[in-house]
Amino acid sequence: MSTRAGTPQLWLLPVAGGEARQITNLSQGVGSGAVFSPDGSKIAFTAGPAGTSRDPSAPYRVTRTVWRQDGIGLVDDALQDIYVLDLTADAEPQRLTSDGWMNSAPKWTPDGQAIVFVAGHNPDSTKPDSRLHRVTLGGEVSDVTGTDDEVIVFTHTVTADGKVVYLTGYEAHTKPGVRPSLYIVDPATGQREKRGADIAGHLGGLMQTDSPSAGFVAGVVGGIVPTEDGTAALLQVQARGAVSLVRIQLSGPERHQVIVTGDRVCTAVGAAGGNVVFAAFGFTEPGDLYVADADGQNERRLTRTNQALLSELALPTVHRLSFRSKDDAEVEGWFLSPADAQLPVPTVLAIHGGPHAAWGYNFGFDSLMFNGAGFGVLQVNHRASTGYGDDFATAINGDWGNLDYADLMAGVDHAIELGLADADRLGVCGISGGANLTGWVIGHTDRFKAACPENPLFNWISFFGTSDVGAWMGVTELGDTPFELLETYARCSPITYAKNCTTPTLFLQHENDYRCPAEQTEQFYTALRIAGVPAEMLRFPGSSHGGSVIGPIGHRRAQNDALLDWMSRYVLGKEAEVTETVPHIERNSA
Repeated sequence: MSTRAGTPQLWLLPVAGGEARQITNLSQGVGSGAVFSPDGSKIAFTAGPAGTSRDPSAPYRVTRTVWRQDGIGLVDDALQDIYVLDLTADAEPQRLTSDGWMNSAPKWTPDGQAIVFVAGHNPDSTKPDSRLHRVTLGGEVSDVTGTDDEVIVFTHTVTADGKVVYLTGYEAHTKPGVRPSLYIVDPATGQREKRGADIAGHLGGLMQTDSPSAGFVAGVVGGIVPTEDGTAALLQVQARGAVSLVRIQLSGPERHQVIVTGDRVCTAVGAAGGNVVFAAFGFTEPGDLYVADADGQNERRLTRTNQALLSELALPTVHRLSFRSKDDAEVEGWFLSPADAQLPVPTVLAIHGGPHAAWGYNFGFDSLMFNGAGFGVLQVNHRASTGYGDDFATAINGDWGNLDYADLMAGVDHAIELGLADADRLGVCGISGGANLTGWVIGHTDRFKAACPENPLFNWISFFGTSDVGAWMGVTELGDTPFELLETYARCSPITYAKNCTTPTLFLQHENDYRCPAEQTEQFYTALRIAGVPAEMLRFPGSSHGGSVIGPIGHRRAQNDALLDWMSRYVLGKEAEVTETVPHIERNSA
């Protein structure tokens, strides 16, 4: 796909070399998902409906409940349909769907006669539905998920025998945070079977990082990779802070084999010719490719992409922590200390987002930046984290700010007792759910010298009506709407306790964030400013919720610089030696 002709279009590039040839010329441009049919004669892709685009300066009417989405904008402006281009005929692409859904991730059936794809944003639903549909080349659409209940499909594949395998991130009868379910559907019979009961761990894995290749883009709930014969598939499985690759049988008795494991995060790339190709990441490993036999034996490393750079760096020492929280629950964490540091060291408590995600053996720019500046970084998998069982992951439902906060403070106390963290030089930061807890922390204790919440959820009541997932998340996480549970919504909102805060706080807010809208940051910022607490706000124009992970390089660099500057200023009592990337708006100016 290239924009060399203006709008994004598909081009064919000969593998042997030569010039690319444009093969689509859609006025609206091509969206995503270009995949060849099994025989190579056709390409399936997504694109918006043809016609004149809406004038963004003109008034517009909203009829959907969920009418805009983070990273997308107005849903009606971004709708995608499934198209097929026949490379053997001199014809225009054929539009197979026209249903008002957000259609994506097309995958061909092995006979090349149909396409299975993710269909999201049901125009008739008030819930964030994301299910699987199947469309034939004749345009006949059917539902593969086989249920009228609300469901969110994370990832899917089609096997060599035509069966559809998919992983759900949420189902109407479950609580947020529970282990995803793996289903196998035979479209010919409609039979649907749930598999994976014999596997211990969190199917898919939800590991936070700020590296696009290792985290919220590719390595979180990575794809399902079927074997060539279609009898088995490779799936990531998270257990505590690690993600292994598991080969699961798709028929017959429940059976699986862990083929790639260790203190690392692995994601499957392909399985063919008796080999498995996968990527692996670690605290100090930005990610490389590996190959092994189908059973995981004879593992070989294929790439060392960052070897030259890493060899020049003083990489941190990683301390794995295990401790007890206030209710005697076992909690896991990690402390990354600067190389050859004289302990204890000034420390940043970094809180993961989600909150149903986790820290683990994964690469992160922020952490290594702090280590390079002399800070220790404390990561705690508090209650709500995945990889420790459903009870652990759902323990905060209806009670945000209780056990999760207790786990974090127990982790800080443990790191201090071990002589790792300096009790008098502490900072705290986090993004999304981690920003929520950052706000909670500074509203309940003054032990931290500095705080940097990014894209937070601070007020459940306003979040309910302004976030793209607010109405759904409020009900599923807290138990009902704010009209029925106003006390719970207020009790679980960090803004309720902003009046107690004395911690110098830098708020980081991406202005096109529809997941945690800017109004969430602005409420807390205003509360601190009128109370005389040192507070500043760094805004990122045109950037969505994951802007500091997948946004423009300039934004990502500015976020890093701002974190280091703020922690150095208030935890260390000095200005950070960083390049100034963000102009300041003077206090006496508009």
